[in-house]
Amino acid sequence: MPPPLAPNGQPLASFADRLLAWLIDTAVASLVSVVLFLPVILWIWFRTFTELMKVNPDGTMNEPDPARMMSDFVVPLLLAEVGLFLVLLVFYWLYHVEYARRTGQTLGKKVMKIRIVPVEPSATLTRGALGRRWLVEFVAGSLVPFLNYLDGFWQLWDKPWQQCLHDKFAGTVVVKVAP
Repeated sequence: MPPPLAPNGQPLASFADRLLAWLIDTAVASLVSVVLFLPVILWIWFRTFTELMKVNPDGTMNEPDPARMMSDFVVPLLLAEVGLFLVLLVFYWLYHVEYARRTGQTLGKKVMKIRIVPVEPSATLTRGALGRRWLVEFVAGSLVPFLNYLDGFWQLWDKPWQQCLHDKFAGTVVVKVAP
């Protein structure tokens, strides 16, 4: 059975190729988040640990104040998480829109030899189309529970172009690149 073809005649990317590309791109994003977030977590941890290990003048351990623990540990941690979320959204924009705009590929897509192309064969891949993909895949997928799963699995039953929801919203398909 011949592979399904995109409107431009190229073979469509398989679910496995797209999944592996997504895993590679997620590993890149995870590395960026660890590099950015680890110093903040360590700073909060050591600051809190130092406070917990204080000894009173009589030699007894200092009893931590729950209100102070909240203001010194929990609130900074939550603010750091919100900050990380915003930084990652910006990173994902730069990576999945600006970087992919040149060739239609992220690092994961390059490794898997797949590419984003417009459904309309005569159209060019634009920042707007990639921005719409980003909006559904990362913003809505992060805020709406289980949408990211539905989005990714949608291609398994979508006919004729095996599009994910973010592809449908942006008017794109993902194709195999000739070796």
